[in-house]
Amino acid sequence: MRSGRKPEDVLLCAASKTQPAALVQQMWQLDIDLFGENRVQELVAKSDERAYGDKAVHLIGHLQTNKVRQTVGRAAVIQSVDSLRLLDAIDTEARKQGILQDIMVEINIAGEASKSGVSPEEADELFAHVGALSAVRVCGIMSIPPIELVRGQNRRYFSQLHQLFVDINDKKYDNVNMSFLSMGMSGDYADAILEGANVVRIGSAIFGQRT
Repeated sequence: MRSGRKPEDVLLCAASKTQPAALVQQMWQLDIDLFGENRVQELVAKSDERAYGDKAVHLIGHLQTNKVRQTVGRAAVIQSVDSLRLLDAIDTEARKQGILQDIMVEINIAGEASKSGVSPEEADELFAHVGALSAVRVCGIMSIPPIELVRGQNRRYFSQLHQLFVDINDKKYDNVNMSFLSMGMSGDYADAILEGANVVRIGSAIFGQRT
């Protein structure tokens, strides 16, 4: 790979939003590491139908606090944590279930009003707060940079995210193990990998364009 890393160093997350359980089951035979769902109701329904087989599933879409109970314990990782209130709700539910829930903090790297996530400046508050919790563990950060029409323009955002990833790791917060940098989708995953991503979320390049 141009990034200097081996293919197995980057996890392929198949973003299966709107895809039926039967089609998701057919993806088992492909070289996919895990599945990602944007909507809690799809995560629940496909889990009940055993659509994911023995592969992990992450929640990669926005999570409302009233759907935390349905998500904790089903999603191996909740990638989209973006507030102290949500963080506390996940910890409360995980304690009820007697489990340790892995999460990622979602970063709104470009400050887009239309997207969820915290700014890089606000992120420290969330990471520091995790140290006071007993049933939540941060395993990385996730982000969705702006859609760029020119190939390569997003690399500046990916570079900023990688630097944030390194900086947070160096601060050694309690209950924070910066293992995963989740960034890059079907249109820009190659640039994300070049800038340090080790989880890419691919939808249309696997399943085709959604109708």
